[in-house]
This record gives sequence, structure tokens and C-alpha cells, in this order.
Amino acid sequence: MKIGQRSLLIGVRQYIWHPVTVWLAWHKLYGLPSLKETICIIIHDWGYWFCSDMDGEEGERHPEHGAKIALRLFGPVYSDMVLFHSRNYAGLWDTQPSKLYWADKLSLIYEPWWLYLPRAWASGELFEYREKAAMAGFIPLTENHRTWFAWIKEDLVKQVKKHQGMAMVNPVGI
Repeated sequence: MKIGQRSLLIGVRQYIWHPVTVWLAWHKLYGLPSLKETICIIIHDWGYWFCSDMDGEEGERHPEHGAKIALRLFGPVYSDMVLFHSRNYAGLWDTQPSKLYWADKLSLIYEPWWLYLPRAWASGELFEYREKAAMAGFIPLTENHRTWFAWIKEDLVKQVKKHQGMAMVNPVGI
């Protein structure tokens, strides 16, 4: 089974829990999402089903599948919201990440370590994420998983706070 499939079934992108946390983060950042936005929140990571990695060549293309579904259902505005929830796609198109990007990042505040880390470990994602952070010089592999999780959570909240003053509709205290 591919790591993307494991992620959607039992891992970090688990197809029920992850959309709930993204929905909660969206609500915190922007207010109540519309039905179309909620459906986009649900489908935004479905493309991982086809991926043998999370942050590699295949994983970077995961937004395409959800964006195609959103295009068929709701048109280009919603397709772009799903496609540009990826920093990679926003960079390729020289555009700002979508509102879904920020909600996706902030969703980690609703993840306790004792729920996130076992899922990330069981799916195999944890090791890919830890190696990437260590290779970038952020946090060494010698640190324990809980320390890494605390670091990534804090880093993502800092990113959202930094952006919040620039584009958030309903700025809130995080």
C-alpha cells in the first residue's frame, strides 16, 4: 500500500479527522465555511491516494486530483482554492496560497500529540517529515518525536500569524 493511501486511511491526512480539523481552522480564521468550501476542505487531499511519497515528486502533485473534482463540481474558483492549498502550486503559478492553505496549516492546533504521532508513525509519514526537517537544519533526528511535533506545530502557527495581518478576513488570536 502506498504511503499516501496509508495517510488517508490511518495517517495524518485521515479522510475523516483531517477535514474536521481543517474545517475548525477555517472557521477560526474566516468564519463558517460555505457548503462548497466545506466540500473542498473534504476533498483537498484525496490526491494523496495515488502517491508513493508525501513531500516528494508524487506528493507535490496531490492537489491536482481534488482540484479536478472541485472544477467539475463548482468551477475554477474552487478548483484554484484546492490547487493552491499547496505551496508548491502557488509557487509554480506565482500566486498566493489559497485560504485553504492557511486553514490546512492551522489545523495542527487541533491535533494533540497523542493522536497525531501514532497516526504519523503508523502510516510512515513521520519518518519522511522528520528526515526533511533534519535535512533542512530545523530539528535534528536525535530529538524525540514529541519535540519535533511541538516544533512543527509552533512553526506552522507562526506562519499563520505572520500571514494573518495580510489576508485574513476575520483576524483572531491564535
